[in-house]
Amino acid sequence: MATTSSTSYFERIQDFVAENKKVVVIGTAAAALAVGGVIYYASTSRGPGGDLEKGKARDKKKSSKKRKTVNDPDGPLLEEIKPKVADEEDALSVEEIAKMSVEERTTLAGTLKTRGNTLYQNRKFQQAVDMYTRAIQVATKSEPVYYSNRAACYMNLTPPKYDLVVQDCDEALRADASYVKALNRRANALESLSRNQEALRDFTAATILDKFQNESAAQAVERILKKIATEKAAVILSTREPRLPSFTFVSAYFAAFRVRPLPALPENPSTGDNTLLLALQALAAADYAHAVSLVNEAMEQGISWEIGKAEALNLRGTFKFLMGDVSGAKDDLYESVKIYPSLTQSWVKIASVHMEQGEGTKAFECFEEAIKHNPQDPDIYYHRGQVLFITNEFKDAADNYTKSSELDDTFVFSHIQLAVALYKMGELARSMATFRRTMTNFPQRSEPQNYYGELLLDQQRFVDAVDKFDRAVELERAKPPPMNVLPLVNKGLAIYQWKQDIAAAERCCDEALKIDPECEPAVATLAQLSLQQGKIDRAVEMFERQAELARSEPELINALTYQYASTAQLEFTRNYPEMAEQLAQIARSMAV
Repeated sequence: MATTSSTSYFERIQDFVAENKKVVVIGTAAAALAVGGVIYYASTSRGPGGDLEKGKARDKKKSSKKRKTVNDPDGPLLEEIKPKVADEEDALSVEEIAKMSVEERTTLAGTLKTRGNTLYQNRKFQQAVDMYTRAIQVATKSEPVYYSNRAACYMNLTPPKYDLVVQDCDEALRADASYVKALNRRANALESLSRNQEALRDFTAATILDKFQNESAAQAVERILKKIATEKAAVILSTREPRLPSFTFVSAYFAAFRVRPLPALPENPSTGDNTLLLALQALAAADYAHAVSLVNEAMEQGISWEIGKAEALNLRGTFKFLMGDVSGAKDDLYESVKIYPSLTQSWVKIASVHMEQGEGTKAFECFEEAIKHNPQDPDIYYHRGQVLFITNEFKDAADNYTKSSELDDTFVFSHIQLAVALYKMGELARSMATFRRTMTNFPQRSEPQNYYGELLLDQQRFVDAVDKFDRAVELERAKPPPMNVLPLVNKGLAIYQWKQDIAAAERCCDEALKIDPECEPAVATLAQLSLQQGKIDRAVEMFERQAELARSEPELINALTYQYASTAQLEFTRNYPEMAEQLAQIARSMAV
């Protein structure tokens, strides 16, 4: 389940993308969160109807001058070789073609192409191929329509000849790089050949050249990007070494649980027992890297008492979950409650694992099991409230936050989330009053200031929102390092939405990254701000970094989707430099 910090932040970034949807579309040509009818997808692969182009009408008038023959006084010395007309079945030889005039060849090529169109409409694809091939041979110059139409025939053969489709579209695009139908045909063939990045390149180019007009565009881009991102994510996850996410993320996760006293060691503790105690002390000091290594070491050394084993499995399972090993986390946490069923924190974390896997029913069963063992544990109700919140059950969520606060009113996040749930329910006055009361009761905590600022920002009370973010930053700086940098990122978003001051917003995110180089929200925001400015190179760099930091498969797929969409857009600007500035101007005008 999402923590308070991660839930709130990702709502903000999704709102940011939604509010600037058209700009993001221009910036990426295909963005996972803002795709909405972007990429042009021409369904030209299978059906013959309306699939071919007739070519440009040529209004060259035939000369009224009578052709000279051997019977004329000034006629040629040799007998005239009459050009074969289109209804003759035999193809002309190279020598015969060479003896024809430019006008004759052009007329004949056009006639052959027309016959090819008719054959195509009648689904006689191989015969149409022959006609287009003859037209290509007779034509005096490379005609992109002939190659593109022959490619359509190859696409419809049984089985399709995708390699020949690509070859013919290559020829068509060499003659006319902006030929949208050839781009779409080649994209479909490339996709069928599993050359997905090249297919995405062509779909992106076709979309922009077609001025974003085709409503079926989103289907193509979503399909291709999903394939690329899913395949790449699977490879990355199978080879990547497990590692902790950013300090900001990990600290937010552990902050969502109340602090519990350290377990009492047995009278004669083993080496593993003492190592476990060191791991728990490192966790309390927010030294997460050492906590991971120490708990693993304790498990290897062996822990002598049952409660200690359950605590160790709980901690190791938690770190596995944070590092993306969901299956391993579930095994450890279930083993923890098998040893010590009353360890309600393990039940709560098992619920979060089930939510990560989309198993909501099982998550709620875990909460019920935890309540059976300790109905007075306020963490159970807080985290059940979180699950209800992210499933939009705001009234039930508020009831659970209230129950958590009644059992322990010293936990700041129960009050914060209650205020947010009330806001989502439309009870603005109660929400604002709850926030003000929470800020009074927790004057040294930055979180109420930060999340109250978010609600103010949602109401477009920009001055007040920035003031709260500044106060949150001030409180964080007064604490021992490292600080929570989310208020800095939120301030950057607020400044952008308020003043469209991208430079100031970027400075906030850059400062956040200096403090926490692995802060995913700062990286994601910088990527989006780069798109706003048409700085596709930097956006690609930021999305690559976001993919490196992604903790879970869905997060990784989302980052990779943006990365490859932006890369395709970047390739377009390189292949069509005359269009690059036009796109940048559109993006800038939409951002105003």
